Amino acid sequence: MKLLSRRALEELGALQAAMQELAVHRNAALRMFVTSRNTTTPVAQREFWLEFSWIDQEYRAAVRKLAQFCLRYRDTTGRRFNVL
Repeated sequence: MKLLSRRALEELGALQAAMQELAVHRNAALRMFVTSRNTTTPVAQREFWLEFSWIDQEYRAAVRKLAQFCLRYRDTTGRRFNVL
């Protein structure tokens, strides 16, 4: 089993927290966009779409950073991490 260093655990925690926070914002923006389709003008719908699109890109970037971290620290022997 491969243990992560304190620094790596802190980095992992920060990456996870950033991704989770962006997920909350992304989900809220998506709900507002879907609701806007039935309740607002086309111009307003476009604004909601742009807001969702922007936060979705931020969320995807955070997911990529977390995936890159996992690839960087994966155990090459095929065993799993043990996070204490």
